[in-house]
Amino acid sequence: MADSTPPRPIAGSGTGAGPEAGAGERAPPLPPVLVLGAAVVAFSWAGPLIRFTDAAAVAVAAWRLLLSVAFLAAVVTLRRDGWAPLFRLRRREWGLALGAGVLLALHFWSWIASVQYTSIASSVVLVSTQPLFVALLSVLYLREHPRRGEWIGMGIAVMGAAWIGWGDLALGPDALFGDALALGAAVLAAAYYVVGRNLRRKVDLWSYVTVVYGAAAITLTLAVLATPGVSLVRGYGSGDWLVFLGLAAGPMMIGHTGVNYALRYVRAYLANLAVLGEPVGATLIAWVLPAIAETPSLSTVVGGGLILLGVGVALRAR
Repeated sequence: MADSTPPRPIAGSGTGAGPEAGAGERAPPLPPVLVLGAAVVAFSWAGPLIRFTDAAAVAVAAWRLLLSVAFLAAVVTLRRDGWAPLFRLRRREWGLALGAGVLLALHFWSWIASVQYTSIASSVVLVSTQPLFVALLSVLYLREHPRRGEWIGMGIAVMGAAWIGWGDLALGPDALFGDALALGAAVLAAAYYVVGRNLRRKVDLWSYVTVVYGAAAITLTLAVLATPGVSLVRGYGSGDWLVFLGLAAGPMMIGHTGVNYALRYVRAYLANLAVLGEPVGATLIAWVLPAIAETPSLSTVVGGGLILLGVGVALRAR
């Protein structure tokens, strides 16, 4: 996902077209909608992949970020400007990017733990309520007000998400704890995307994700070292390492990096709304993989249709 265009001035905020439609701006190297579509497919594999490891949630999250940072280090080293753009970041930009990294680390920790307590469908559905929190934070922090059609689309999509997860909310204390972790992860992700929207209008993609993923990796590594009974390197088999690598290559590098790419060109709640397709994809994958075989209910099918309808309504309104 190339993003070599120089940082642009902020064209405006509020209810207007915003920076993604400023006069005289160059077209994105790749269509944001196409990149967001690829991101949704990549995100959909996260929940199913986590089911193939018994490693502690904090260790899974740490290796997901550490392997992503290793890949980013190679990309940044080989690009034309190398590491120079990172040293041109202002103090405030460094502070916000580091803060976004901590939010991302806490999001992964909470969400990965939720998958280990509740069903994949329930976890990905509840974490996908984040567009509501993104929209609210965008109003307060970015002064980007959704249009009526966008609110309607988000409402339809969240109704679909609630429909899918409704049957799982009463499975018992473990499931309810997992549901609470997933909802907390949604709030953390919303804050992360809003901060990213602010920075991505001014900072190039690779500099931004290098700092953010690096901060998240350090945060999670320290958390692993501080957690009794959890090792960073010992006790993992080949299957665990394949899961770690898969999470870094797919959901992280294609999924999260794809959304961060789109944040430069579309508003935070719209970029985040596209991620609501994840429950549909994750549920289908968990259904067809024999090792998981979680058959979706009728409510999952109906709710998935509502999610896709909501995404379409919101994007059309934009």
